[in-house]
Amino acid sequence: MTTAPTAGQDRVRAQRRGWLGAQPIGSLFTLPYLVFVLTIFAYPLGFAVYIAFHDYFFTAPGVEVPKPFVGFDNFAAVLTDERVLESFRNTAVFLVINVPLTVVLSMVLATALDSGVRWASAYRIAFYVPYLTASVSLVGVWMLLFSSGGLINSVLGPLAPSPSWLINSTLAMPTIALYVTWKQLGFYILLYLAALQNVPRELHESAMTDGANGWQRFRAVTIPGVRAATTLVLILAIITGANLFTEPYLLTAGGGPDGASSTPVLLIYQQGIQQQNPDTAAAIGMLLVIVVGLLSLTANRLTRES
Repeated sequence: MTTAPTAGQDRVRAQRRGWLGAQPIGSLFTLPYLVFVLTIFAYPLGFAVYIAFHDYFFTAPGVEVPKPFVGFDNFAAVLTDERVLESFRNTAVFLVINVPLTVVLSMVLATALDSGVRWASAYRIAFYVPYLTASVSLVGVWMLLFSSGGLINSVLGPLAPSPSWLINSTLAMPTIALYVTWKQLGFYILLYLAALQNVPRELHESAMTDGANGWQRFRAVTIPGVRAATTLVLILAIITGANLFTEPYLLTAGGGPDGASSTPVLLIYQQGIQQQNPDTAAAIGMLLVIVVGLLSLTANRLTRES
């Protein structure tokens, strides 16, 4: 004699049938993205790890040449190369300038736009246009502005630096950091604007009732309310800055003057493509991945604990 299933058993069976029925469909929809991730990200990363631990070099198609395992020799060579160390120092200078400016300016400007300033839509477009514009055209404008006879030096007059901005070993990387901050700002403003929509207006009204001024409301309501967006902006700014290539390549003719604006990604290109040393380039790339991962984890932890 069989007993009738209870309501709980019916619910479990229904969940199992639903899961089993939806699983093939869900897998089918996620398969293209899985293939994309494996092809574009996972395989190149794994292959780069393999190259970094071998004496690897390019050969003609069909030619098989031994590529012996060398352990950490490529990493030792990279860590003792002054050019590589200088590129990481340059990136540190860039991040110290770019990341705080990006977070502060994008948050402040997004808050101003969200408060209902006049011509807010026009300002949003103006902030976002540089992000959409091709880097090559914008780089040309900045090279004209910051050249020896450019508009910036004409305005500054005797206060203009000599050598000029982009050929000055001290000012080249800070100038690039300012350019990237300006170009990317519109994207981060949009992220903060989206986050500000989720901050309850009642919190601002309550703070105003308690007598809080604009700065106090910004510090006590806005900043905590957009903490998740701040974490995202920090991580994206760090990743973008660590992968800097186009700007120094175009603005300073390949990392000049004398490597003052060279970056790890620029060195990867020079070593791997121009000088045919893919094992050295892969070792630099692995170090960059480790550094970016540590910085991103630190930024995530600091914003959560603040």
